[in-house]
Amino acid sequence: MIDEGTLMSSYTLGCPSLVSGKMHKLGTLRKTRLLPPVVANPSSVLIQTCEGYNSPHSKRNLASNGQISLTISDSGNPEGNQANTVGILGGVSVDSTVSFLHKLRQWSSEEGKDCPPFVLCSHPPLKEDLFFHGGPFPSLNGRNQPTRLDVAPIIANLQHKRRFLEHGGAQCIVMPCNVLRLWHDEISQGCSVPFLHMGECVAMEVKEANMKPLEAGSPLRIGFLDTYAALTAGFYQEKLQNEGFEVVLPDKATMEHTLLPAIEALERKDIEGAQNLLRIALQVLLVRAVNAVILASDDLRDLLPRDDPLLRKCIDPMDALVRATIRWARVSEDGT
Repeated sequence: MIDEGTLMSSYTLGCPSLVSGKMHKLGTLRKTRLLPPVVANPSSVLIQTCEGYNSPHSKRNLASNGQISLTISDSGNPEGNQANTVGILGGVSVDSTVSFLHKLRQWSSEEGKDCPPFVLCSHPPLKEDLFFHGGPFPSLNGRNQPTRLDVAPIIANLQHKRRFLEHGGAQCIVMPCNVLRLWHDEISQGCSVPFLHMGECVAMEVKEANMKPLEAGSPLRIGFLDTYAALTAGFYQEKLQNEGFEVVLPDKATMEHTLLPAIEALERKDIEGAQNLLRIALQVLLVRAVNAVILASDDLRDLLPRDDPLLRKCIDPMDALVRATIRWARVSEDGT
């Protein structure tokens, strides 16, 4: 049985692909499956073991049974060392990782191309490790303050998985996670291949959009919306300011009276209430003459229906990362 661990899929993705999750049998996912499972030729399946760190809060001690990795290749190259192989470092939310893979495949096919080969490394207990002490951030309303969280072992674990992706043939690393982005510099330290920065991807798209300031004589303003905006905005702020943009954060009243209640409404399954509160928060930023708003929270970015006109003013960092990944893969494939 292959259970919790690292799943690697490294083959041209016009074919069915396996995604991260818990597995009952070889090639079958219990919870998460992007496409129907593939029946692989035994000669094209390589199983490796990868030593992990000991999580004191995980249901299983990974050091006792190791982490199991699965590499699949339909090209006879199980190491997946093609020039455009993407290494995907899964984060706290499995849903975000699956969404990233779905868009990577779908948007690549819309351009008439196959999805680039990828190597995926995911660690399901990561969310439990991060939020065992209440999470990496303080509560917005002062309640449920987390105890001091030592992230050093978690970062070391993620660095280990990043190296595992490099050794698995990845020629570029991406990390589709709105929480782990806070430690992008630490996780990417010493990386031997390009490690795409979500903030740089967003800044590049804003620059290429050639938007004009809404107020004469003012810099172009970009709003930022996250449940922990004051703590997480710096990840994007520096990159955007380097391009001459001004980043506008929600004020305290907006955080306390719209964003926090929106999250609380989500927890109560009051979707309509959460949507209305998010719309108010967006409108508050838009009246401050921002051209667009970065929605940098997993809780918020999929909350509004796709046909909501406010979404035309929003930037999804995950989408920017997908597009940057596709561009990198195309350039690498062409050798230019």
